[in-house]
Amino acid sequence: MGGGGGRGKRSVRGRATPSTTAAEEEDEEEEEGKREEGEGILATEEDLGEDEGEELQAAWVPRLRVRGRTRPRACQSRQPSMTPWRLLRCCQWTAAWVPVLFIAVVICWSYYTFVVELCLFTIAAQEEEGKAAIYLVIFHLSFVLFMWSYWKTIFTPPVCPSKEFFLSQSDEEHYEKEERPEVQQEILKRVAKELPVYTMTSTKLIRYCEKCQLIKPDRCHHCSVCNKCVLKMDHHCPWVNNCVGFSNYKYFLLFLFYSLVYCILVTTTVLEYFIKFWTTNLRNTRAQFHVLFLFFVATMFFISILSLFCYHLWLVGKNRTTIEAFRAPVFLNGPDKNGFSLGWSKNWRQVFGDEKKYWLFPIFTSLGDGVHFPTRLMMDKEHVTGTNHHEHTRSSGSTQNFPVGPLSESKNFLLATGSEQDVSSGMKNHVTVSIES
Repeated sequence: MGGGGGRGKRSVRGRATPSTTAAEEEDEEEEEGKREEGEGILATEEDLGEDEGEELQAAWVPRLRVRGRTRPRACQSRQPSMTPWRLLRCCQWTAAWVPVLFIAVVICWSYYTFVVELCLFTIAAQEEEGKAAIYLVIFHLSFVLFMWSYWKTIFTPPVCPSKEFFLSQSDEEHYEKEERPEVQQEILKRVAKELPVYTMTSTKLIRYCEKCQLIKPDRCHHCSVCNKCVLKMDHHCPWVNNCVGFSNYKYFLLFLFYSLVYCILVTTTVLEYFIKFWTTNLRNTRAQFHVLFLFFVATMFFISILSLFCYHLWLVGKNRTTIEAFRAPVFLNGPDKNGFSLGWSKNWRQVFGDEKKYWLFPIFTSLGDGVHFPTRLMMDKEHVTGTNHHEHTRSSGSTQNFPVGPLSESKNFLLATGSEQDVSSGMKNHVTVSIES
């Protein structure tokens, strides 16, 4: 009776085969009883029911064996929830490139209209081959520089802070476990003591990025679109689908400049034939629609880009980023929009470099490393004391032209004073205030 009962049980729950012996069945029932008495037993195939078990077997779901039992992998149950997220990310990535694709289509159409419809089918058809050749040479020179700078602006990745600004593993664990804000600030102050950090939050706290888990260098901000901290971040431009910052700010300015040159060239050369087409003095041709529309498009882009370019020229002259123009950097003595301004000439060279022959080419010639920035108060101190704490070497490219490490004396002096009068008094009293104060 016992053996028959065992077989009946196994036939329902264990699906025993006829070849299974009574002794084996009893042993299996004993082991099953012991396992069922234990705590923390995971759901098994039998607990799922025959229909669900057969469906899992048919789908060949990978299983993990735990104490003789099997269960579906946890990652398999989460896989369906990952599909909408991946789809959303794919849609966001595609949508981000739509403005760039739109600009590319407009550029290709303008190139075709100017070269083919205007120069070849309109000007050359009127037996003005020399005029058409001159237009083509000037047009292609501006077009190459325009596309070169646009390409560099799009595909130059933004520079992120180096590893020295990240918290160590022990500091990071301590910071995350600590719930008291004042203790967290003490951790950040201890780490920032050896870093070239001069600015802070509006509440005089260390600028820390919770997402990237790093202490932000001066003029560094977190871009929510790129999901990273960018050195000397100016803004995120959707028309280039990239963050404009230290690594590509010069390229962005040249892109605006050559866009204006391109629009001016197209507008002035097309104007003559635009008037002829409009007044019907010129016989209607296939180029009429393209030329008329090109004039309106070039004029519209010229007006919109001109205001943006003038604004950024003003920012360069003041040595500010777009973010700093709306929210002034905060030093220990308070907010100061002109904190990084060194005068128009030095501000300009900080972006374009010392070598004038490279200014109009989209080649990286910006000075510094995106982390160390001389400040107005530092320059005031050097002027008062008559000494230079760091040499300015004239060079182009990535050669350092600014301090390569934290200058504790200048740093303490900067954070302790706010004007030239304070400079003199600070020098006499030997005021030194560190970042942790």
